[in-house]
Amino acid sequence: MTMKDKAKNFFQVSKGKAKEVSGNAVGNKDLEADGRHDQRAGDLKQAGEKVKDAFRKH
Repeated sequence: MTMKDKAKNFFQVSKGKAKEVSGNAVGNKDLEADGRHDQRAGDLKQAGEKVKDAFRKH
C-alpha cells in the first residue's frame, strides 16, 4: 500500500467519524448515516490495499 493511498483512506475514515459525531450531536440522522458510510468505504479500501500488498510479497 502506498503511503498516499493509506493517507487518503485514513482521511476518509476520519472524515466519516467527524460526520457521524456531528450528525449525532445535532440530531441529523442523514449526516450520521453518511459518516458511517464514509467510514466503511475507507475501511474497505484499506482492506483491499492490504490484500494487494499480500499478493505482491508472494
